[in-house]
Amino acid sequence: MIVAVASGKGGTGKTTVTASLASTWGRPVAAVDLDVEEPNLHLFLKPEALREENAFLEVPTLPEPARCTACGACVDLCQFKALSLFGQRLAIFPELCHGCEGCFRVCPTGALVPGQRELGELSCGRTSEGLPWLSGRLRIGEAMSPPLMNQVRARMKALVAEEGVDVLVDAPPGVSCPALAAVQDADVILLVTEPTPFGLHDLKLAREAFKPLGRPMGVVINRAGLGDHGVHDFCRESGLPVVAEIPFSRAVAVHYAQGGVVAQMDEAMRERFTRLGESVRTLAGSRKEAAHA
Repeated sequence: MIVAVASGKGGTGKTTVTASLASTWGRPVAAVDLDVEEPNLHLFLKPEALREENAFLEVPTLPEPARCTACGACVDLCQFKALSLFGQRLAIFPELCHGCEGCFRVCPTGALVPGQRELGELSCGRTSEGLPWLSGRLRIGEAMSPPLMNQVRARMKALVAEEGVDVLVDAPPGVSCPALAAVQDADVILLVTEPTPFGLHDLKLAREAFKPLGRPMGVVINRAGLGDHGVHDFCRESGLPVVAEIPFSRAVAVHYAQGGVVAQMDEAMRERFTRLGESVRTLAGSRKEAAHA
């Protein structure tokens, strides 16, 4: 089972929920940080990095320009404008390439040769409790995160196949391409929000963005008691189950600021996240039942 912890905006508490679920999951689980632009799950799980390596994307190069006939086949194929013709001269913009490799296949003369563009770093390791951990960190100046996220996801799938673990994904905030890329493998999507007008606005955006995926979704309200009842009203009207509420508390804020896992601050909080894990498994079961109906 893969659970994506997402939100419509940053700062709602996705990483807090992911780290706490990982510490109370109750069966083998891996923690995967897909917020590659600003990964921070490691700050709470404190894993020992067993392996770090650079990640690359295969992009086209033109080592022998004379072999290019300027036929335009690659230019017509590329939807991201990574290749353009200026008269009879082919120009390559590797920073726009998404790595589909289609240009190599349509080039009639084999003039385009695979090269590499560095995306960032891949890291894997284990926490002190033995939980597998995967993460990526985007290279400074790199504009596109989905290609690096896809490499982290490939390792995630290999880990599931090898060890048979569940997976908790700390997704990037928002509802743009990176957020959608992070949740597409999920069996369940948790939407973390807060009871404020901004939280409600972005919760609505997240629901609309993820709804076409057809995954069961549940809402976790962080800082409960802080604002109004707008989030509760929306969840009730839209049929979104509220699967957990984390109270607005100075003690929680202090524990979090010190790099602690919130579920470990006391027995009541541990029980709260244990129940959340049970609710997530119930949501996953509802999807399986719907698939067999």
